[in-house]
Amino acid sequence: MPPSLTSLPRVKRAPLYALYVSDTISLAGNAVAQLAIPWYVLTTTGSATLTALVVFFNFLPIVLAAFFGGVVVDRLGFRTTSVVADLASSGAVAAIPLLHATVGIQLWQLMTLVFLGALLDAPGATARAALFPDVVELAGVRMERASGIRAGIQQGSLLLGAPIGGVLVASFGATTALWIDAASFLVSAALVVLFVPRPEAHDEPRAQGRFFTELAEGLRFITGQRLVRAVVLTVLVTNFLDAPLPVVMTVFAEDEYGSAADLGLMWGVFGGAALAGALSFSAVGHRLPRRRTFVTCFAFVPVVYLTLATVPSLPVALLALAFAGFAAGPINPLLFTVQTEIVPAHLRGRVFGAIRAGAWASIPLGILLGGVVVGAVGVAATFLGIGLCYLAVVGFGFFNPAFHEMDRPPPATAEEADGSS
Repeated sequence: MPPSLTSLPRVKRAPLYALYVSDTISLAGNAVAQLAIPWYVLTTTGSATLTALVVFFNFLPIVLAAFFGGVVVDRLGFRTTSVVADLASSGAVAAIPLLHATVGIQLWQLMTLVFLGALLDAPGATARAALFPDVVELAGVRMERASGIRAGIQQGSLLLGAPIGGVLVASFGATTALWIDAASFLVSAALVVLFVPRPEAHDEPRAQGRFFTELAEGLRFITGQRLVRAVVLTVLVTNFLDAPLPVVMTVFAEDEYGSAADLGLMWGVFGGAALAGALSFSAVGHRLPRRRTFVTCFAFVPVVYLTLATVPSLPVALLALAFAGFAAGPINPLLFTVQTEIVPAHLRGRVFGAIRAGAWASIPLGILLGGVVVGAVGVAATFLGIGLCYLAVVGFGFFNPAFHEMDRPPPATAEEADGSS
């Protein structure tokens, strides 16, 4: 049996590393599935409309499960939910190639399994985020460093997952890629079982009250903390503004450069720079003033939109994307660090889940409106409008007094207690 957190030495880093690897495998597997499933539908039905419908059923449950599943995470415990969600997701994904290879799979069955897979995966992601502060404390490292590395790993997993998925689908077929995705969830669950210790009392399965009463408790916490309210609103708005970028960038690359390779290069530069920004925050984030770092990083993000609005040459576009990507890299780990300090352990599932749901909820509308706007006014005007709206969000960050609460002294870590740097 895994030992209890309270019975372990003060500094033990294997659980933290295991959670890093578990996140990496899970996210990379998701990236493979997001490529393999639409490809399977398109090649078997020949319908772009049906392919889009399946993608929709992969996206919708993420918002629902993140919002309502937070209560489940708090009830079952973070570690238990992470393991159960991975096992259930593995079963849902594996059923797709299994049915295809045996009796055949109907489109409604595929949509149902895609929906279930995403529905089960979201609480697992919330549970791993809720587990993270405990294993970071156990490891004796600063949260800024740990969350920066986590964000870098997530960026790298998504950056590499799609190319790996493309190679797997091209070499072995979509169904084989899905078998590999199903296996990745099993590996993720095994890592948590073997290396993440049994949680403390606050994470043990607990007595259940009314579901919606517990859900409302998490929402009341969010509305009662002005810093959390400001963070949720900021993420909601910026995700809405960023959501059209894949559509607008695709149109931009085709119109101005005429090559899918150039589009891939632009995304690669932005993703690589964001990875570098996250890892840089991991190294020096604990030395930086939080509010100033947050608003300064946000102030540089609109640069990419305003630059692309001028319809620049490819080298200039790449430079702007690298600049904005590096500035965006520290934002998520910084916000996660602040959230872990504010949110009580017994509310992590509900609050983290609600924040995740809020972040994702604005994306579908942003994509839809972005597609309409770029078709109506063109790429340059769309980039300009997004950039100007982003500047308004930056102003909100500079002048909103709630963000000053970011600078309250963080709790001491084992490293500081030992006098190490």
